[in-house]
Amino acid sequence: MYLHWIMFALVLMTDFCSVRAVQNCSAAQYAEAKKDLFVHLGLDKNDYQNPRMWHLIFNHNPANNAKVNPDDIYVDIYVSSITNVNEKAQSLTTQVKIITAWRNSNMTWNAAHFCGIHTFAAPKMTFWSPDIAIKESIQTEFGTKKSLNVQLRDWGFLLTSEVLSLTTACKMDLYRFPFDTQICNITFQCSAYSKTNLVIRPLTDANEATFASRESFEAQGERELLSTNISNSQATIFLDDMDQIIYQITIKRNPVLYVINIIVPVFVFFVLDVMFFFVGTNGADKVTYKVTLLLSFSVLLLIFNDTLPSTSRRIPLIGVYCSGIFCLIGISILETILVNYLMTKGVKKRSAVETTAVTDCVRDQQKLRDSVRDQNEEKYCTLDLLKQILRAATNRNQRRKTSLSWTAWARIIDVTFLVLYIITIIVFVSVLINRWFP
Repeated sequence: MYLHWIMFALVLMTDFCSVRAVQNCSAAQYAEAKKDLFVHLGLDKNDYQNPRMWHLIFNHNPANNAKVNPDDIYVDIYVSSITNVNEKAQSLTTQVKIITAWRNSNMTWNAAHFCGIHTFAAPKMTFWSPDIAIKESIQTEFGTKKSLNVQLRDWGFLLTSEVLSLTTACKMDLYRFPFDTQICNITFQCSAYSKTNLVIRPLTDANEATFASRESFEAQGERELLSTNISNSQATIFLDDMDQIIYQITIKRNPVLYVINIIVPVFVFFVLDVMFFFVGTNGADKVTYKVTLLLSFSVLLLIFNDTLPSTSRRIPLIGVYCSGIFCLIGISILETILVNYLMTKGVKKRSAVETTAVTDCVRDQQKLRDSVRDQNEEKYCTLDLLKQILRAATNRNQRRKTSLSWTAWARIIDVTFLVLYIITIIVFVSVLINRWFP
């Protein structure tokens, strides 16, 4: 874990020595030193392979019974940008820089003897390099810097640096979309050497990897890089235990776009539906307004059909949010239809009472005119006329009470539903907020 500090100290020491050595060398001497180093490393001979190969293969002395420790391969990864996050395909595409370093004691030299040269670039194909693969890789393409060379360090280390466009599989949990945070793994492992021969270690710690990634982050976009964690693991391949190193990339979505385009408009539809309860129009107009509102809400959901997540182990909360509001508006329309039906029935009863009252009045006037013609008959029919008038008045009062009863029930249902509706909205929104921001 502290190799980078050791390497940094060695670089400072070699830089100091090389500066003094370079000051004592002319341009011709420096060029000659490069040629001498080229010959010293055996790069001028095609058949001179042993010094270039892995030192554990060719430098192990069979007479020495000492146990050979596994060699360390150092890997580091820096995320420079997040180019694509595909929720449906469960994949993450990033632009990364991968640095690999390993030790080769056969490729060492004294920088003071070669005009202070402590680094030397050579073709990568002429050296042994660890076959480190990425377990989650779906597709890997070289970026703008394809690594063709390997950098040699005078203390016996080889380094390669590659910039890759990397697409890896990532299991995403979209339950809290768009306020979700995803953790994607990038696992480095070697398929040819077991852990008895090769151990993979991080070149830097998690804090420095996170800091370096944020410093080199080029495209902020929809996703934000939060942290990079490092852990070690093992995998068994064909009865051999392979060493692994896992980089956990934690990314967070920027939810502003989804809040403005989806959450806020849907909530506005919800508020409009509640405001329609206070509109002083007849029931038919309210039903028309609410049906139009529901159709507009359906069109909005169709527009954002491709934007909403469709792959998740649990129903995303934004789906519950939209479906819940859609159902509540539908129930509100049914309640408005019921209230409109009761109010209409009360109006019909009231119209029937008024029509009956007018008819009874005309009939009473006709009877009165007939009674004036015959005074004798009036004396005998006065009692019957009074009974008919009382009976008609009683029937009118009963019908009027019936019409008022229908209207009163409609108002009671409307007010009760409004109170329960507002309470349901408060509870529903509170539960969603609690789940979205635990």
